[in-house]
Amino acid sequence: MSLSDQNIEHTAIIVVAAGSGTRLGYGIPKALVPLAGRSLLEHALDGILQANCAAQIIAVLPAGDAPLAALAGNHPSRPTCVEGGATRSDSVRSGLAALKPGTERVLIHDAARALTPPEVFREVTLALVRGAHAVIPVLPVVDTIKQVADDGSGTSPHVTGTPARESLRAVQTPQGFHAPTLLEAHERAAGWTPAEAAAITDDAMLMEMLGERVDTVPGAAAALKITTKPDLMLASSMLQERKPRKSADERQPARDTPLLIPRTGIGIDVHAVADSAEPRPMWLAGLHFPEDQGLSGHSDGDAVAHAACDALFSAAGIGDLGTHFGTDRPEYAGAAGTTLLTEAARLVREAGFEIGNVAVQFVGRRPKFSARRLEADAVLSAAAGAPVTVTATTSDGLGYEGTGEGLTAYATALVYSLRR
Repeated sequence: MSLSDQNIEHTAIIVVAAGSGTRLGYGIPKALVPLAGRSLLEHALDGILQANCAAQIIAVLPAGDAPLAALAGNHPSRPTCVEGGATRSDSVRSGLAALKPGTERVLIHDAARALTPPEVFREVTLALVRGAHAVIPVLPVVDTIKQVADDGSGTSPHVTGTPARESLRAVQTPQGFHAPTLLEAHERAAGWTPAEAAAITDDAMLMEMLGERVDTVPGAAAALKITTKPDLMLASSMLQERKPRKSADERQPARDTPLLIPRTGIGIDVHAVADSAEPRPMWLAGLHFPEDQGLSGHSDGDAVAHAACDALFSAAGIGDLGTHFGTDRPEYAGAAGTTLLTEAARLVREAGFEIGNVAVQFVGRRPKFSARRLEADAVLSAAAGAPVTVTATTSDGLGYEGTGEGLTAYATALVYSLRR
């Protein structure tokens, strides 16, 4: 059985991408974390687009996350973007509220399962078309599972039972549902206490509580949930495995066999504080600091973003900031630093390189930066499509940085390429 245009027209997919990603350690929302140069959200949307099983795609994002919204908005799948809530259930409800009238089927998918193959989406959708009200992809459990309990004696929890492994399954996403029934389930759950809501770990449990049958389809190993750095490393290796394999002859060592060669670059950018007679907004590290007078410059004066661009160009050996964004380029007059960084990253990749990371430190009295450091990391990482970190320091009152007349940003970048 295949999906008809009518089946697709009445099906929607909600991608939940509002998680913080604390355990990954990037200091940015999980959906923004880079995997092979692209965010987890983009990879997740790739699979959905290839599956071609839904007319509407909804991305549920962290509230106020402009960089993630920009990434989603520029993806070919063109998802509808809505803001998530404090809990996963709140976020799913935000997505459900955006469903088009007449939607009969909805798939709920975690962006953290970024490499879920398109065929899993199609199998879940086909099961719904055949009449299932709830369907989930599952994998057999290979570990022995123990039930444990804490008797309050102060000792470690003890085993109370061992379920038969043959009857256990590990659950993945997307989970598919009859849309009106899932909406009803969430309406009931909206009035629950926090403790009751916390006991529900996925949408299939809500359907179970309504007495609905939950069917299963085969999941996929590639649909692992990326939660920790080892998960990210495993996902990266899976992407490498997806690349076409070479023949035995092509794999023979040769003098000109491509090698992975890392390259580093440095960038320095200096900007004076604009004359007070000409008020300018302060943009630094992709953020607006409304309490400070801005920096002079051809664009927005964002010295941090500019230094990051220069370091990338230096590492790739393709010129410098003036080469690509100089004053002879009127289209970049007043341009945002994040715009320049996005373009710089594109030019570096176009030259045959991938970006490892960029680190920037700026020296200056203003703006006060520490409280917004993680926000800056997230904005610049989204612009570059790779990890960017920013730190700040002062010059102990020495020089133009110490007097507050200007600031300096220093950046280093790592890129890599297959030497040919």
